[in-house]
Amino acid sequence: MHRLQHLANRSLIARVFNQYPALVRTKARETSCLVQSIRLKTQGPVEQYGQKRFSTAEATVVLRENGKMREKSLTMDTLNPQVKAVEYAVRGPIVTKAGDIERGLQQVVALCSFPELLDSSSFPEDAKQRARRILQGCGGQSLGSYSASQGVDCIRQDIAVYIEQRDKGVPADWDNIYLTTGASDGIVSILKMLVSGQGRSRSGVMIPIPQYPLYSAAISEMEAVQINYYLDEDNCWALDINELHRAYQAAKEHCHPRVICIINPGNPTGQVQSRKCIEEVLHFAYEENLFVMSDEVYQDNVYSPDCQFHSFKKVLYEMGPEYFNTVELASFHSTSKGYSGECGFRGGYMEVLNLDLEVKAQLVKLLSVRLCPPVSGQAAMDVIVNPPLPHEPSYLQFHKEKRAVLGALAEKAQMTEQILNTVPGIKCNPVQGAMYAFPRIFIPPRAVEEAMSLGISPDMMYCLRLLEETGICLVPGSGFGQREGTYHFRMTILPTTEKLKVLLEKLRDFHIKFLKEYASLEEPKR
Repeated sequence: MHRLQHLANRSLIARVFNQYPALVRTKARETSCLVQSIRLKTQGPVEQYGQKRFSTAEATVVLRENGKMREKSLTMDTLNPQVKAVEYAVRGPIVTKAGDIERGLQQVVALCSFPELLDSSSFPEDAKQRARRILQGCGGQSLGSYSASQGVDCIRQDIAVYIEQRDKGVPADWDNIYLTTGASDGIVSILKMLVSGQGRSRSGVMIPIPQYPLYSAAISEMEAVQINYYLDEDNCWALDINELHRAYQAAKEHCHPRVICIINPGNPTGQVQSRKCIEEVLHFAYEENLFVMSDEVYQDNVYSPDCQFHSFKKVLYEMGPEYFNTVELASFHSTSKGYSGECGFRGGYMEVLNLDLEVKAQLVKLLSVRLCPPVSGQAAMDVIVNPPLPHEPSYLQFHKEKRAVLGALAEKAQMTEQILNTVPGIKCNPVQGAMYAFPRIFIPPRAVEEAMSLGISPDMMYCLRLLEETGICLVPGSGFGQREGTYHFRMTILPTTEKLKVLLEKLRDFHIKFLKEYASLEEPKR
């Protein structure tokens, strides 16, 4: 949890504040939290129609009403040929076969860097039991051992149980789960599989604007075609299905749209998409034969009482077997967000549904090139999907700390929105989730002209001036994408409540001064 404050230091304040206190755990509890990983028992019934009619994402495709079978978006014919060409002998079929023969020797992970601490009386017994369980599945019982390329088997199984519980009984097959070096690693791996073709047949990737720059950077690096669809700022950054159709039809003229990416809850926009919106997106992907990539790393960060996180997988399941057994979906999660903020461990996973079986083998081969994700990150991921159970010694302390962290974030989300909306020339949508606000700022025409003469975007000039005059470091909206003629910045809500309030007040004073300097004869717009 202390990582959240570390993030705040790095990404928001440059010189105003010298130090942030750690969050609420001591060093001993930090280590004991790291060694908590036990498989939870599945709770809640599976919907009656679902479990009886199909149980895995590879079930037989149901015929559509017109008698035609929905084709896969990603097949061996459409797979990136560069992925097919990859060879990596040290992780070839012999090693795979050896793993099948001797399952007991897992090349995997430990929850703790110092197994000798298992003899210490400083840690609760439930933490020790979880550490021992993971260690027993490790080759050499050490963080220094390689794991299987897809990740430690028992951790993948724990994640499957977590997903089933989160989604109220929707079945999860641990063979569809791949541990990754943070969510970013999984996102890039899937994009690599999807990008192919030349000219008008080159793969197009639909991404939200504003977006997290990982997507535009990866698309550019792979020389794919970026297809922008704009979120509706006037409707709290909601995703408009009509905008999806507009973007798709326009892109078909110069590329082959193959994948749609969604970030929910949103980064940088902080919105939480409704269930209806998600269903519309999935129906759109079904009709247009698109691969769906759902970035859900902020799924624990929902603050608005009117909002609820809905996983794309659960909504897809509830739409019925014709959708659940056919739409290709990769969803991503991470140790970096939520209530823990353990970014440095680089832990994450992806669950991939409905892959063509030959393509699935190609994905495993591609992942084998990097041998395995960091084993410490895999262990951290297991901690997050396996919180203490009610009967265990760590339960009360864990849930007390979790409630404190999420409660404080909710308070700061509301405070950020309220204070920013009192400033002339700033308009901030409700921060429904994630860890950021993305307010729109009015920049006077004279300031716009000056920025253009300097060869930088107006919101970049604004943020540079803010940094120079106050020490506050914000990220200009142009780095995330925005509608032409609009300007924004992204700020995090991670500092303590007291320090965030001081920051917002300094930001307010700067903005008013900025307007007076450049717009003395102009009325600021809201």
